[in-house]
Amino acid sequence: MTDKLPGASLDQLFRDARTRGAWHDKDVPDALLHELVDLVKLGPTSGNCSPARFVFVKSPEAKERLKPLLSEGNRDKTMKAPACVIIGYDLDFYEHLPKLFPHTDAKSWFAGKPEKIAETAFRNSSLQGAYLILAARALGLDCGPMSGFDTAGVDQEFFAGTKVKSNFLCNLGYGDDSPLRPRSPRFDFDEMARIV
Repeated sequence: MTDKLPGASLDQLFRDARTRGAWHDKDVPDALLHELVDLVKLGPTSGNCSPARFVFVKSPEAKERLKPLLSEGNRDKTMKAPACVIIGYDLDFYEHLPKLFPHTDAKSWFAGKPEKIAETAFRNSSLQGAYLILAARALGLDCGPMSGFDTAGVDQEFFAGTKVKSNFLCNLGYGDDSPLRPRSPRFDFDEMARIV
């Protein structure tokens, strides 16, 4: 059994965490990105299918390749972010199930079933993208998750020759608090949940 995290940890992960659009000019070290992925991969996915694939766009050259594929509102903040991760999903994820879920023939659950493959890959990569946000916050990074990009263009530019498709993007770095607005309202429990 695990204990409830202390309030300061919950603040860092949720209560004080904000979606960022402005960044300090401070590098996110590659070693920290390795540590991030090492945490993310431990999050649960159905059948341990782990379909998410991550491309960390950091270099000026890579950012220039991404820039024209971003919506106008996302362009400047992404270019100023120390890193932008493309969270993708591999439609060939099930080919790896003999390694990732070895105690049964899980590959046969998906082979020849394109709708099930796409649904499972998208759902579980979305989960893994959420784990990435929490893991990044736990490691002291700020996050700016977003859509607003040309998915076909990103797929062609960063996943050409693979069965990987882009899901969403997330800027990573050390956020600048100065332009933050007050947190937008959230639903109360009864507006979004019920216990049956």
